[in-house]
Parts: sequence; structure tokens; C-alpha cells
Amino acid sequence: MSSPTSDPASGPAAAAPTRFRTGGLSPRKPTRFRFRPEAEARAALAADLDLLALHALELTGEIRPVGRDELLLVAQLTARADQPCGITLAPVPALIDEPVQRRYVAGLAAPEGDEVEMPEDDTTEPMPEVIDLAEIAAEALALSLPLYPRAPGADFGQALHAAEGVTPLSDRDLKPFAGLQDLAAKLAAKADPGPEEG
Repeated sequence: MSSPTSDPASGPAAAAPTRFRTGGLSPRKPTRFRFRPEAEARAALAADLDLLALHALELTGEIRPVGRDELLLVAQLTARADQPCGITLAPVPALIDEPVQRRYVAGLAAPEGDEVEMPEDDTTEPMPEVIDLAEIAAEALALSLPLYPRAPGADFGQALHAAEGVTPLSDRDLKPFAGLQDLAAKLAAKADPGPEEG
């Protein structure tokens, strides 16, 4: 019996599937997978996640049967991306290497309303008809990316703006002027001795 996935080295015609019908998975042995989207799909995902670039993305793992009513997806997500610095918008490299786990349980009701109590394990989900590796990889990547990417040397105090072609003043540039203002205030105080007694 052939594996649900195929060897990527065998050529484009034998590309591994990215979607698995849960009813068609083996109930006895794991179903292995390796998801590596092409450049076009990575570019679309980069745009969705506000990335400057998504150079590489791979989700490798397997879907294991657990009893009759559960499936366990265990995988490793690796990625190389460029995020915009939150201050300067300069590219900030991000290297992702994170474990990914999803537990699918048949008969588990999907949460509805605001008062539904969520399970402590947020990786547990109702059994879907289809497991979509692209969706899982996108969600896992979004959760793994740094929230506040910062380029080396970037500082919130330097987030000053100027017209195009004009170098903005930084805090370091403004400090001498602040010092001159303090000096002028001291000199003015000495020059004004106040009302004379008499």
C-alpha cells in the first residue's frame, strides 16, 4: 500500500498532498507529511502576515490515530522570514523552529457564544472533515513570529519623522539644544538679582 505522501525528490508530478480527509486516514498507523509551499504561496502568506519576505517555510510531522475518536497531529515548523522593524521599518530577520501539536476529537462541540468554557488545552479541536496543512502552518507561523520586531540600534526615542530627503533629528541631536536652553535660563537667573532691599 503506498503512502499518502510521496517523495518530494520524485518530481513535481508526485507532489505531496496538503489536505487530508480525516475519514480516509489510516486508523492503525501514522500518516506522515512534509509541507513546503512554493514561492508564490509564501509570498501570499507573507502579505497576509505583513511580512517583508518569507524565504522558507516547512511543516514536517505526522497525524497519529489515538483510539477510535481522536487524531493527534505532531509536527515541527521551521521558517525564515523578514519582519519590518516596529520603529524604523528596516528588515528584521526571524528564524522560527517551533513544535506544533493539534488534537482532533470526534464529537467535540465547537465553542459558541461568549459564555462557553474553553478547554485548558487550546490545541484540542473538534474533528474536521479535512486537515489543511497550509492553514495549520499559517496559524502556527503567525503565533510564533515575534510581536515587536526591533532592528539593531532602533530606539523608540529615535522615532522622529522628517520630510523626504531630510535627515530627521534624533534625541542625540536635540540634547545640545536642550543644554543650551538650560544654560540660558541659569544665566538669566544670575543676571536678574531680583528686587533690591532698601
